[in-house]
Amino acid sequence: MRATAGDRLHTHGVTSSKGEHDAEIIEVRGADNGPPYLVRFADGEERVIYPGPETVVNPREPQD
Repeated sequence: MRATAGDRLHTHGVTSSKGEHDAEIIEVRGADNGPPYLVRFADGEERVIYPGPETVVNPREPQD
């Protein structure tokens, strides 16, 4: 998995949608743009995470 600051991480719920989370990557701390990532959730919480297999990186939208 590779990501850059500004990308979004989306973790899919394994058994229900209640397990889904969406966060913005604010810092990449791993080598070659890999994990761990410092992310910010919608409620403002920041956390360092190592994404699991149910996680998808959505690239940030290009800016004009």
